Amino acid sequence: MSQQPRRAVIVVDVQNEYFTGNLQIEYPPSSQSLANIACVMDAATAAGVPVIVIQQHSPADAPAFAEGSDGWLLHQEVARRHRDALFQKPLPSAFSGTGLADWLVAHDVDTVTVVGYMTHNCNDTTIKHAFDRGLQVEFVHDASGSVSYANRAGHASAEEIHRVFSVVEQSRFAAVLSTSEWLHALASGETPVRENILDSYRAAKLRRSAAA
Repeated sequence: MSQQPRRAVIVVDVQNEYFTGNLQIEYPPSSQSLANIACVMDAATAAGVPVIVIQQHSPADAPAFAEGSDGWLLHQEVARRHRDALFQKPLPSAFSGTGLADWLVAHDVDTVTVVGYMTHNCNDTTIKHAFDRGLQVEFVHDASGSVSYANRAGHASAEEIHRVFSVVEQSRFAAVLSTSEWLHALASGETPVRENILDSYRAAKLRRSAAA
């Protein structure tokens, strides 16, 4: 019988900037993802799973997440909930410039569950950093979210960005789950399935063949 995951939940950058500031989450709706983040935090605490809150920290003159600004503050739904540790980060990854890695080692964590914002930026970087460190990773896709982008390279909607990054994470880096699926895994002790690049590629080829 496989050993149950020794989890910690990492709550990434659930700050006012994403709700009332300059980077308001578009997909999934922030009200939905915030409710799911709160649900994950509450379930983790009830199960004795540590909750680690990450806060993006930028200089006071920065256009977003400026230290001391309202956008820099944790959203009240996260701020009022139990947490076992709080780390402020200067870069996208929750591991960069923080004590997170040492904390996880000290608490014998082998699996991290990532929720928060944004799917394609700080979550993606944190997931891949955790993967490279040999941790098992879970990503709760409906407890996260994205914004749309347009630049010299083109345009992508928030839904496209969120969906594509979720597919890529599942192809190698993380087991991607809904909140309800994660709650089931937590209660049952089951280890969620992470797929691989080759199987994901083959499945895509089969889809194309079936549609032809």
